[in-house]
Amino acid sequence: MYSDLKTLIDLQRVDQQIADLSSQIETFPNKIQAIEKQLNDFIHAHEERKQHLGANQKERRDMEGEIQLIRQKISKHKDQLYMVKTNEQYRAMLKEIEGEEGNIRGIEDRILEKMIESEELQELVTEAAGRLDSEKSRVAKEKAHLEADAKVCKEEREGALRERQELAARLGDDILGHYERVRKGRAGLALAEVRNGKCMGCNVLLRPQLYYDVRAGEGLYECENCARILYSSEQLSTAGEADGPQAVAPN
Repeated sequence: MYSDLKTLIDLQRVDQQIADLSSQIETFPNKIQAIEKQLNDFIHAHEERKQHLGANQKERRDMEGEIQLIRQKISKHKDQLYMVKTNEQYRAMLKEIEGEEGNIRGIEDRILEKMIESEELQELVTEAAGRLDSEKSRVAKEKAHLEADAKVCKEEREGALRERQELAARLGDDILGHYERVRKGRAGLALAEVRNGKCMGCNVLLRPQLYYDVRAGEGLYECENCARILYSSEQLSTAGEADGPQAVAPN
């Protein structure tokens, strides 16, 4: 009986190890996706800034072209000043030239704003271009590290699964079946230690006789509240090898 109980405890340990490894393995795709997203976001931001810089430069060229057209109009209007015949026409022409010169000043102010913006964008683009290779290298290393960790976890899980098969083969169908049923309904824990008269799985006091029987180690007993198979660390430390598989004792 000691052999069965020891095997069950080892089986639960391995099952917890498998569950922990499986949980870790499930996190790796999201972790890899997250660092890939960091690089993609960096590249996307870099490309957006380059596009913004290109648009800025085009807007400045367009505005400079607009200024040239206005200056041509001003030059034409100045030539026309000598052709007007009345003071009223002369003043109207001067007012039009003044308005066009004001338009030029407004456009030049906007060009200046675009130049300041362009300098800031150029600085960001240059800085990002210098970092791009290092960012790609960093992400590649972190991704390789995560993939290596995932491989190790998968190999450890495979080993744990093989150990589980070996442990399960040592148990009778009745004991293994009971273990599996309780494990499914109790968050993966089918065994619980008894300590200070309590089942540590559900923290409920045991009947004195049941507590005594578990500590005596003469059979497999289950908690009357949570149905977990009970064991005593004290009994395990002093018990010797027992007989072959036995069924879980009825309540």
